[in-house]
Amino acid sequence: MPPSMWWFRRMHGSFRGSAVGRGYRRGKDMELMHRAMGFAALGLLTLVPLLIVVAAADPGDGQGFAEWLAEGLGLSESAQAEVEGLFTTPVAALESTTGFGLAALAAFGLTFGGAVQNGYEKVWEVPPARWHTMWRHLVWLAVLIGYLLLSSNIAARPADAGDLTWRLAAGLASALFFFWWSQRLLLGGRLPWAALFPGALSTVIGLGGLWVFSHLVFSPLIASNAVAYGPVGTVLVIQSWLVGVGFVVLGGALVGRVLYEERWRLARVARGAVRRVVRGAGARRPPGSPGSPGE
Repeated sequence: MPPSMWWFRRMHGSFRGSAVGRGYRRGKDMELMHRAMGFAALGLLTLVPLLIVVAAADPGDGQGFAEWLAEGLGLSESAQAEVEGLFTTPVAALESTTGFGLAALAAFGLTFGGAVQNGYEKVWEVPPARWHTMWRHLVWLAVLIGYLLLSSNIAARPADAGDLTWRLAAGLASALFFFWWSQRLLLGGRLPWAALFPGALSTVIGLGGLWVFSHLVFSPLIASNAVAYGPVGTVLVIQSWLVGVGFVVLGGALVGRVLYEERWRLARVARGAVRRVVRGAGARRPPGSPGSPGE
């Protein structure tokens, strides 16, 4: 075998046995990218219409869904103007919404919670929940809307250097708790809180990275696509951002599982190393010394 081929096979074997390799295989088995695309499609068709109405009725600032979206994407002023052109004003959204329409939007929004639950179940390889547990989707959807309202009101506060630290801490803490609790609720309490915390932390870190990426890439892309393709170009960028959100939400849970399992594997390796060191130290003691094997 050529040395280069031997080296490649050795590196490939090391990668497959590593935590990164296991995470890659699990992500491939659960079709993570396809699920992220489904997350984006369902979010645009079922969740966004509901959030448009909720954002318009927000008593805190009444910014509207366009401002929510601009904050999440980290858009510049020119890109934000393009996004605002896609959505109606908050007043018009409220005037055209009926009670039946709002109930229909909420019912369709439940399918989005089911998609997230199914993704978490695939990540942890647990059986699908029974049909009578669909009430969790309603609870999760209500808390999701409350979390988005809280986040938008925190972000909409006037910029103040002395208040920035508190706002950042509140945003990170609320996001961490929401994604930690979401896994626990949607998985029906079948996994302990300690196993779900790394996934929540990975999701929050991933969303922070996505916000920076959106600010650097998607914000100028919206402006250029609006010139080249019109409103359709802006919608395509928003859809791409939603794919990224879905990838981070489900991928963060997957990374959390790998980290949790790797923690216990490393603990076993460390205990084994300590035992070998202790046995080796005992074997090196001269006969007749205290604690020596021949004593």
